[in-house]
Amino acid sequence: MRTLALILALCVSGPMLGARALQYTPDPGTELLHRPLDQILDINVRDGLVYYRALKSERGRLDRYIVSLNVPAATYQSWSKVRQMAFWVDTYNAVILQTVINHYPIRSRSTSYPANSIRQIPGYEQAAFRAAGRAVTLEQIEKTILPEFKEPRLYLALGRGAVGSGRLRSEAYTGDRLEKQLANLQQEFVTDRQMVRIDRMTNQMSITPILSWREREFVAAYDKADPAFAERSPIERAILTFLKPGLLPLEKEFVQQNAFKVVFHEFDWRLNDLTGGRIE
Repeated sequence: MRTLALILALCVSGPMLGARALQYTPDPGTELLHRPLDQILDINVRDGLVYYRALKSERGRLDRYIVSLNVPAATYQSWSKVRQMAFWVDTYNAVILQTVINHYPIRSRSTSYPANSIRQIPGYEQAAFRAAGRAVTLEQIEKTILPEFKEPRLYLALGRGAVGSGRLRSEAYTGDRLEKQLANLQQEFVTDRQMVRIDRMTNQMSITPILSWREREFVAAYDKADPAFAERSPIERAILTFLKPGLLPLEKEFVQQNAFKVVFHEFDWRLNDLTGGRIE
């Protein structure tokens, strides 16, 4: 990790964040627009969890970054497809961070979700903000904008402010690095228990509901014609194709036996908060 010393130091002293931030060295592939977010994530995120308390205490950089995302529409249209994809993922993730710190510590309003869940914040997915010359919402990014790219791995890059999300990276997404970053997400998918849980005793494979939420996109991209799984549903075949690159030998054997049941486990809406310690 580029700034492991900085991350560990977060637990020691909040007021020194400004001085530590000066030590940040951006990756050469990080676009100028996204360097502020890259720095924020590098300093405040560890293993997918966020030090929201520290981020709230020095929120100016995040607020300014979100304002900067309202680039002219013509500028956005001139970008490559991969740069546009990275832009929307970064936009989504930054606004989620801002949403959480706007209400941090989160007050419990409903027993339907964990007390500290982002779901306790009313209407946050429908709140409009400006990006790329237009008014958008988080819901529109996920359900309207991202589907246009036909790249389902993007949904696993969205930091939903929850433990059940794909693991939030300690770096921004950028056009130059996007394919490698998404490939890493896919490779790590099998090793993340929030994403996949294989139980050989019960012959069951439990999958994150994120794939079921975006079933159309995952089926379109990954439902390959494999005679061995012809009797399975399109989404199950897509899941198996998606998992294949990251499977270990014993897991491959389990899959090849084709005797397991695929289920979707409940999404974990606990806040991905580093302040309270690591969440298993």
